[in-house]
Amino acid sequence: MEGIRLGVSTCLLGEKVRYDGGHKLDRFLTDTLGRYADYVPVCPEVECGLPVPREAMRLEGDPANPRLVTVRTRRDMTGPMAGWARRRAAELEGENLSGFIFKSKSPSSGMERVKVYDANGSPSGKGAGIFARIFMEHFPLLPVEDEGRLHDPEIRENFIERVFVLARWREAVNAGAGPGALVQFHRRHKLLVLAHDERRYRELGRLVARAGSLPFGELLGAYQGLLLEALKLRATPKKNANVLMHIMGYFKRQISAAEKAELLGAIDLYRNGVTPLLVPLTLVHHYVRKYGDPYLMDQYYLNPHPVELQLRNHV
Repeated sequence: MEGIRLGVSTCLLGEKVRYDGGHKLDRFLTDTLGRYADYVPVCPEVECGLPVPREAMRLEGDPANPRLVTVRTRRDMTGPMAGWARRRAAELEGENLSGFIFKSKSPSSGMERVKVYDANGSPSGKGAGIFARIFMEHFPLLPVEDEGRLHDPEIRENFIERVFVLARWREAVNAGAGPGALVQFHRRHKLLVLAHDERRYRELGRLVARAGSLPFGELLGAYQGLLLEALKLRATPKKNANVLMHIMGYFKRQISAAEKAELLGAIDLYRNGVTPLLVPLTLVHHYVRKYGDPYLMDQYYLNPHPVELQLRNHV
């Protein structure tokens, strides 16, 4: 797979573009995830014409439709920022992004829980930055997170998993293959989708079964929408345990009673929050390799992203 393209707030890459002339370098993004991603940096405030350093700004008014105002001179920057954000979002359609990582709490780039001040100067943390809101409206199904939320291991794993799935989907679509490629993509991602959303897992199966009867472009659009909606739901320990039990069914007649008991025990410990997902998965990997089931060996559920990221060590 070619390099994954991710939009990112420029300051998170260590560039000194913040209002105070500083940056917010995030080492996970640059040193770890950066080995697998090509970043498309975006700094709303600089790109819409503001200098570095510059006067601080904040959101004011209605949290659902706030104004962006400079703190000292009271300059209303809402119009210029919103106009630039709409143009930039349209430009980013050509970047083939598989996700975006925003700067948390920023009045331009924060995706949620950004302070919005009322007429009395009292803040509520219910807003979204002007650019982030417009971007998310423009790309409603694209995986997005902010660097603060990515400190949560479960959120981090879910986001990066969605990014890699979308990149593989884009690669399959861009290859120009027909219904057969769609069937193959679905086959290899079935258990991954099941771990997120059983209802949409079944809907996707019914959709793929109609691959020969629907116009192919319509089929691709419908499949992509369902796929991305499914992956937005978190893969919980209960859901993952269900998938692991499903996998075990493929080789339950081949393993000994003691091996079966060990695997069931590992799944139960994970389900109850005692051990991370990596523990039962390690045993599953062993049996998949040992018995060589072709279907399981092809499943991206077992390897949804590079193991070097160590994302399943902590979920």
